[in-house]
Amino acid sequence: MTMKLKLNCDLGENAALDGHAVDEVVMPHIDQANIACGFHAGGPAVMRHTLALAAQYDVQIGAHPGYPDPEGFGRRSMACSTAEIVAFMHYQMAALEGMARSQGLELEYVKPHGALYNDMMAKLNVREAVFEAIASYHKPLPLMIQSTMAADEHRHEAQKHGITLWLEAFADRCYDDDGTLLARDRPEAVHTREKMLAQVEQLKSEATITTLNGHVLALDVDSLCVHGDNAESVAVIQLIRELMARED
Repeated sequence: MTMKLKLNCDLGENAALDGHAVDEVVMPHIDQANIACGFHAGGPAVMRHTLALAAQYDVQIGAHPGYPDPEGFGRRSMACSTAEIVAFMHYQMAALEGMARSQGLELEYVKPHGALYNDMMAKLNVREAVFEAIASYHKPLPLMIQSTMAADEHRHEAQKHGITLWLEAFADRCYDDDGTLLARDRPEAVHTREKMLAQVEQLKSEATITTLNGHVLALDVDSLCVHGDNAESVAVIQLIRELMARED
Protein backbone atom coordinates (compact mmCIF):
# COMPACT_ATOMS: atom_id res chain seq x y z
CA MET A 1 0.00 0.00 0.00
CA THR A 2 1.39 3.40 -0.99
CA MET A 3 1.70 5.90 1.85
CA LYS A 4 0.51 9.48 1.38
CA LEU A 5 3.35 11.30 3.07
CA LYS A 6 3.86 14.98 3.63
CA LEU A 7 7.30 16.52 3.27
CA ASN A 8 8.72 18.85 5.96
CA CYS A 9 11.93 20.82 6.36
CA ASP A 10 13.63 22.82 9.13
CA LEU A 11 13.87 26.39 7.83
CA GLY A 12 14.42 29.98 8.96
CA GLU A 13 17.96 29.11 10.04
CA ASN A 14 19.94 31.42 7.71
CA ALA A 15 21.28 28.41 5.82
CA ALA A 16 22.62 28.78 2.27
CA LEU A 17 23.41 26.43 -0.61
CA ASP A 18 25.76 27.53 -3.42
CA GLY A 19 25.06 31.14 -2.56
CA HIS A 20 21.28 30.69 -2.54
CA ALA A 21 19.19 30.84 0.63
CA VAL A 22 17.92 27.39 1.50
CA ASP A 23 14.42 28.67 2.29
CA GLU A 24 13.95 29.89 -1.29
CA VAL A 25 15.29 26.63 -2.74
CA VAL A 26 13.23 24.32 -0.55
CA MET A 27 9.90 26.04 0.03
CA PRO A 28 8.35 25.35 -3.42
CA HIS A 29 8.71 21.59 -2.85
CA ILE A 30 7.52 20.98 0.72
CA ASP A 31 4.20 20.74 2.58
CA GLN A 32 5.35 21.82 6.06
CA ALA A 33 7.95 24.37 7.18
CA ASN A 34 9.43 24.01 10.68
CA ILE A 35 10.48 27.61 11.30
CA ALA A 36 13.22 28.52 13.77
CA CYS A 37 11.96 30.91 16.43
CA GLY A 38 15.16 32.84 17.23
CA PHE A 39 16.59 30.85 20.14
CA HIS A 40 18.89 28.49 18.20
CA ALA A 41 18.88 30.33 14.86
CA GLY A 42 16.93 32.86 12.83
CA GLY A 43 15.42 36.00 14.27
CA PRO A 44 12.60 38.47 13.57
CA ALA A 45 13.61 39.45 10.02
CA VAL A 46 14.37 35.86 9.01
CA MET A 47 11.13 34.60 10.54
CA ARG A 48 9.13 37.25 8.69
CA HIS A 49 10.76 36.37 5.37
CA THR A 50 10.32 32.62 5.83
CA LEU A 51 6.66 33.11 6.74
CA ALA A 52 6.13 35.14 3.57
CA LEU A 53 7.64 32.33 1.50
CA ALA A 54 5.39 29.80 3.23
CA ALA A 55 2.38 31.94 2.36
CA GLN A 56 3.53 32.24 -1.26
CA TYR A 57 3.74 28.46 -1.68
CA ASP A 58 0.80 27.51 0.59
CA VAL A 59 3.01 25.61 3.04
CA GLN A 60 1.87 24.68 6.57
CA ILE A 61 3.64 26.64 9.32
CA GLY A 62 5.17 24.90 12.31
CA ALA A 63 7.09 26.37 15.25
CA HIS A 64 10.59 24.91 15.64
CA PRO A 65 11.58 25.87 19.21
CA GLY A 66 14.91 24.84 20.68
CA TYR A 67 17.10 25.30 23.71
CA PRO A 68 18.37 28.89 24.18
CA ASP A 69 21.75 28.03 22.66
CA PRO A 70 22.58 29.98 19.48
CA GLU A 71 26.31 29.31 19.92
CA GLY A 72 25.69 25.57 19.73
CA PHE A 73 22.86 25.84 17.19
CA GLY A 74 20.58 24.23 19.77
CA ARG A 75 22.41 20.92 19.45
CA ARG A 76 23.72 20.77 23.02
CA SER A 77 21.53 19.35 25.78
CA MET A 78 20.72 21.71 28.64
CA ALA A 79 19.59 20.87 32.16
CA CYS A 80 16.25 22.69 32.29
CA SER A 81 13.32 22.29 34.63
CA THR A 82 9.80 21.61 33.38
CA ALA A 83 8.87 25.22 34.11
CA GLU A 84 11.83 26.48 32.08
CA ILE A 85 11.02 24.25 29.11
CA VAL A 86 7.36 25.29 29.14
CA ALA A 87 8.33 28.96 29.37
CA PHE A 88 10.90 29.03 26.57
CA MET A 89 8.69 26.92 24.31
CA HIS A 90 5.70 29.20 24.84
CA TYR A 91 7.90 32.25 24.22
CA GLN A 92 9.11 30.89 20.88
CA MET A 93 5.74 29.52 19.78
CA ALA A 94 4.00 32.79 20.60
CA ALA A 95 6.63 34.82 18.77
CA LEU A 96 6.18 32.85 15.57
CA GLU A 97 2.41 32.75 15.92
CA GLY A 98 2.22 36.52 16.40
CA MET A 99 4.37 37.18 13.36
CA ALA A 100 2.36 34.67 11.33
CA ARG A 101 -0.95 36.26 12.23
CA SER A 102 0.44 39.65 11.22
CA GLN A 103 0.71 38.19 7.72
CA GLY A 104 -2.73 36.59 7.83
CA LEU A 105 -1.30 33.13 8.56
CA GLU A 106 -1.89 30.55 11.29
CA LEU A 107 0.54 28.45 13.31
CA GLU A 108 -0.49 24.83 12.70
CA TYR A 109 1.86 22.56 14.68
CA VAL A 110 5.08 22.37 16.73
CA LYS A 111 8.28 20.41 16.14
CA PRO A 112 11.11 20.86 18.69
CA HIS A 113 14.63 21.42 17.36
CA GLY A 114 17.95 19.66 17.80
CA ALA A 115 18.90 18.61 21.31
CA LEU A 116 15.45 19.44 22.66
CA TYR A 117 13.95 17.05 20.09
CA ASN A 118 16.51 14.35 20.90
CA ASP A 119 16.04 14.78 24.66
CA MET A 120 12.26 14.65 24.20
CA MET A 121 12.60 11.31 22.44
CA ALA A 122 15.09 9.83 24.94
CA LYS A 123 14.00 11.22 28.32
CA LEU A 124 10.52 10.88 29.78
CA ASN A 125 10.85 13.99 31.97
CA VAL A 126 11.74 16.18 28.97
CA ARG A 127 8.98 14.62 26.87
CA GLU A 128 6.47 15.29 29.65
CA ALA A 129 7.67 18.91 29.85
CA VAL A 130 7.21 19.31 26.08
CA PHE A 131 3.76 17.73 26.35
CA GLU A 132 2.89 20.18 29.12
CA ALA A 133 4.03 23.10 26.98
CA ILE A 134 1.85 21.97 24.09
CA ALA A 135 -1.15 21.13 26.27
CA SER A 136 -1.07 24.44 28.17
CA TYR A 137 -0.69 26.67 25.11
CA HIS A 138 -3.70 28.87 24.41
CA LYS A 139 -4.86 26.78 21.44
CA PRO A 140 -4.48 23.08 20.57
CA LEU A 141 -1.58 22.28 18.27
CA PRO A 142 -0.29 18.91 17.02
CA LEU A 143 3.21 17.92 18.09
CA MET A 144 5.59 16.40 15.52
CA ILE A 145 7.92 13.73 16.91
CA GLN A 146 10.03 10.91 15.54
CA SER A 147 8.30 7.68 14.63
CA THR A 148 9.98 4.83 16.51
CA MET A 149 9.18 1.36 17.78
CA ALA A 150 7.63 3.16 20.79
CA ALA A 151 5.13 5.13 18.69
CA ASP A 152 2.08 3.53 20.32
CA GLU A 153 3.47 4.28 23.79
CA HIS A 154 4.17 7.89 22.82
CA ARG A 155 0.65 8.27 21.45
CA HIS A 156 -0.76 6.92 24.72
CA GLU A 157 1.35 9.41 26.71
CA ALA A 158 0.23 12.27 24.47
CA GLN A 159 -3.44 11.30 24.73
CA LYS A 160 -3.25 11.78 28.50
CA HIS A 161 -2.50 15.45 27.75
CA GLY A 162 -5.07 15.70 24.96
CA ILE A 163 -2.32 16.08 22.35
CA THR A 164 -2.33 14.86 18.74
CA LEU A 165 1.00 13.49 17.51
CA TRP A 166 2.28 13.69 13.95
CA LEU A 167 4.95 11.03 13.44
CA GLU A 168 7.91 11.73 11.18
CA ALA A 169 10.72 9.79 9.57
CA PHE A 170 13.92 11.15 8.05
CA ALA A 171 14.88 11.04 4.40
CA ASP A 172 18.55 11.83 4.91
CA ARG A 173 19.52 10.06 8.14
CA CYS A 174 20.65 6.50 8.78
CA TYR A 175 18.75 4.46 11.38
CA ASP A 176 20.31 2.23 14.02
CA ASP A 177 18.94 -1.26 14.60
CA ASP A 178 16.68 -0.12 17.46
CA GLY A 179 14.90 2.38 15.22
CA THR A 180 16.70 5.45 16.57
CA LEU A 181 18.78 7.77 14.41
CA LEU A 182 22.46 6.97 14.17
CA ALA A 183 24.48 9.56 16.11
CA ARG A 184 25.67 12.44 13.94
CA ASP A 185 29.30 11.82 14.85
CA ARG A 186 29.16 8.44 13.07
CA PRO A 187 30.43 8.54 9.46
CA GLU A 188 27.32 6.73 8.17
CA ALA A 189 24.87 9.03 9.99
CA VAL A 190 23.89 11.16 6.98
CA HIS A 191 22.91 9.37 3.80
CA THR A 192 24.42 9.85 0.38
CA ARG A 193 22.09 11.00 -2.38
CA GLU A 194 21.52 7.43 -3.59
CA LYS A 195 20.73 6.06 -0.13
CA MET A 196 18.50 9.04 0.63
CA LEU A 197 16.35 8.52 -2.45
CA ALA A 198 16.21 4.77 -1.79
CA GLN A 199 15.01 5.41 1.78
CA VAL A 200 12.29 7.78 0.55
CA GLU A 201 11.12 5.21 -1.98
CA GLN A 202 11.07 2.47 0.67
CA LEU A 203 9.10 4.60 3.13
CA LYS A 204 6.64 5.65 0.44
CA SER A 205 6.01 2.20 -1.02
CA GLU A 206 6.52 -0.14 1.95
CA ALA A 207 6.28 2.01 5.12
CA THR A 208 9.62 0.57 6.26
CA ILE A 209 13.25 1.57 6.64
CA THR A 210 16.41 -0.51 6.46
CA THR A 211 18.77 -0.03 9.39
CA LEU A 212 22.56 0.30 9.40
CA ASN A 213 22.98 -3.47 9.69
CA GLY A 214 20.29 -4.41 7.20
CA HIS A 215 17.28 -4.96 9.47
CA VAL A 216 13.92 -3.87 8.05
CA LEU A 217 11.68 -1.97 10.47
CA ALA A 218 8.07 -0.88 9.93
CA LEU A 219 7.30 2.74 10.79
CA ASP A 220 4.00 4.58 11.13
CA VAL A 221 4.77 7.90 9.41
CA ASP A 222 2.75 11.05 8.69
CA SER A 223 5.55 13.29 7.43
CA LEU A 224 9.04 12.92 5.99
CA CYS A 225 11.79 15.33 7.07
CA VAL A 226 14.58 16.74 4.93
CA HIS A 227 17.13 18.71 6.96
CA GLY A 228 17.66 22.25 5.74
CA ASP A 229 21.27 22.23 7.00
CA ASN A 230 22.16 19.19 4.87
CA ALA A 231 23.35 20.48 1.49
CA GLU A 232 22.91 17.13 -0.26
CA SER A 233 19.29 16.85 0.93
CA VAL A 234 18.46 20.36 -0.22
CA ALA A 235 20.13 19.72 -3.57
CA VAL A 236 17.78 16.79 -4.31
CA ILE A 237 14.62 18.16 -2.71
CA GLN A 238 12.88 18.39 -6.08
CA LEU A 239 13.73 14.76 -6.84
CA ILE A 240 12.34 13.75 -3.45
CA ARG A 241 9.12 15.66 -4.12
CA GLU A 242 8.76 14.05 -7.56
CA LEU A 243 9.40 10.61 -6.10
CA MET A 244 6.79 11.13 -3.39
CA ALA A 245 4.22 12.44 -5.88
CA ARG A 246 4.70 9.61 -8.33
CA GLU A 247 1.80 7.18 -8.68
CA ASP A 248 3.06 3.59 -8.41
